[in-house]
Amino acid sequence: MREKLPTTLAGGRVAELTARVEQLEADLAELRRHQLRMAELADIVTELLVPMASRDDAAVAAALEKFQAGL
Repeated sequence: MREKLPTTLAGGRVAELTARVEQLEADLAELRRHQLRMAELADIVTELLVPMASRDDAAVAAALEKFQAGL
């Protein structure tokens, strides 16, 4: 996908720009992992709050068990 750049560009900045792109890609991957974890936590909170609001103790216990199994 990546286009091959000439080895000299604007005073030899290719290596600098390549390193910057690699760092940005790593940062993006980390943000995606954090976003996924936040979505998982939001799902867990929803699974717990809805049964708690309706006083469904069995569903609360099942949600807690599922959460603990996922740790």
